[in-house]
Amino acid sequence: MTIAMSKEMVTEHGLAAHEVNVKNASAQNASDLNNNFNGMGDSKEISEKDLDDYLHHYNKWQQSRAGRALQQWIADHLGLKFDAEIKWKNVAMIGGLHLTTVILFFKYVWYSTLTTWVWGIFVGGCAGFGVTGGAHRLWTHRAYKAKLPLRIILMCCYCLSGQNSLFDWVRDHRIHHKYSETDADPHNSNRGFFYAHVGWLLLRKHPECIKKGRLIDMSDVLADPVIQFHQKYFMALKIVFTFIIPSFIPWLFLGEPLYLSFLANCLLRYVLTLNFTWLVNSAAHIYGNKPYDKRIRPAENKAVSIVAMGEGWHNYHHVFPWDYKAAELSNYSVNLTTFWLDFFSKIGWAYDLKEPSKDLVRRTLEKYGDGTHITTPIGHLQEVPEQESAKSR
Repeated sequence: MTIAMSKEMVTEHGLAAHEVNVKNASAQNASDLNNNFNGMGDSKEISEKDLDDYLHHYNKWQQSRAGRALQQWIADHLGLKFDAEIKWKNVAMIGGLHLTTVILFFKYVWYSTLTTWVWGIFVGGCAGFGVTGGAHRLWTHRAYKAKLPLRIILMCCYCLSGQNSLFDWVRDHRIHHKYSETDADPHNSNRGFFYAHVGWLLLRKHPECIKKGRLIDMSDVLADPVIQFHQKYFMALKIVFTFIIPSFIPWLFLGEPLYLSFLANCLLRYVLTLNFTWLVNSAAHIYGNKPYDKRIRPAENKAVSIVAMGEGWHNYHHVFPWDYKAAELSNYSVNLTTFWLDFFSKIGWAYDLKEPSKDLVRRTLEKYGDGTHITTPIGHLQEVPEQESAKSR
């Protein structure tokens, strides 16, 4: 089993000044090249007793008697056996949300207006930016730094996505990178597409994942006042930004019927936002080429990049997780998150944007890539000499 951590450690430690570019760098931090790009360190403050107490508290959770009986019935009659307890509450909420959305979509899609689609795309884009630019590239990987106004915007946008708290999101994603495709990985793609996509939210976490999650250092995240505010008022913020604001603004100001606004923005848009995010964990870990490191499962997936605002260039990202672009490409059409980060960089709200040097990328792909990078020579083809080409005309 290949662990992505091994490659990421190569690029995390011992970087020379010429191997890292820091855009719009502050004078104080321009030379701070090894400032824990990945945010992957273990906490030094967690003792063995703290860990044991945490695991003991976590393990108090058990399925109800009815839940255990239902899981056993599924195993006996349907042949579906699971290696962990099913979280029936999550099954009901996530499954019910998707089923209801599909049914109502086909019933009411004919009543939708231009306002429905334009507002839905706008809200979905904002929610996506909160996940990709905020939870992922800023707070998980510390690929750049953001001033307070931008951090507030990112937090509010993230609340539109309706996902877990920022603390939980960042912790799970840091574990995912450090222990990729192992039992400690929350959405280990070795367990199949469905598990990596959504199944990991429906089953009890593996004990190794629980343990590593407690050990991961989250001190930098907890030190941010914006995260502190988000944690304190998480549920209220989620309700307001995920359900109330997206539904009420089109109804109050754009003349949209409330029922249609609710269906489009609190159901359809919400479901699409969730699945576009989950595709990065599933499809981008299974389908695609590996021009930067053929030893790991994450792959380059253009389709995922389009719907996930640039997060599908996943082979590159797992090799250089501290690159603020999360991709080598500079084409904004398949990396909208980078477009917005560059915009905020120009007005000074984003700074210390980190990216590897072109030489470091070239040396890495030549050593570990699968030969599919656009700069890789095609071995069985030879250039036709100019004079030969002229003769053939």
